[in-house]
Amino acid sequence: MHSPAPFPPIAHRDRISIQRIGVFAYHGVYEEEGRLGQRFYVSIDAWLDLAPAGQEDNLEKSVSYADIAAQVQEIAVGQRYQIIEALAEAIAGELLRSFPRIEEISVTVEKPNAAVAAILDSIFVTIHRARAG
Repeated sequence: MHSPAPFPPIAHRDRISIQRIGVFAYHGVYEEEGRLGQRFYVSIDAWLDLAPAGQEDNLEKSVSYADIAAQVQEIAVGQRYQIIEALAEAIAGELLRSFPRIEEISVTVEKPNAAVAAILDSIFVTIHRARAG
């Protein structure tokens, strides 16, 4: 089976990773999920050129991890989504709009207590988006 072509490589592979930002929110297709809520975890990988920030020891040439985490939390609790794919899209789009230094982003949304009739540790989706042009 042939897998789809990956995104074209960017000139550098510098990356900021923030793993498992926890939120309590009300996402899901079932009425109980909207009423009771549950935990979700969001992980971010953001690709950008970190050389100028590292060479000059200057946060203004990077992206603030705290700002990314705060924005993820605001998005995750600010609106209810039926599916975690939509939440991931909202986060990716807003982070690309808010942080022009980010060239590509991966967003993973984990739903550890998904209403699935199976014994499992967690369910998650990961999307990868690149800045147009």
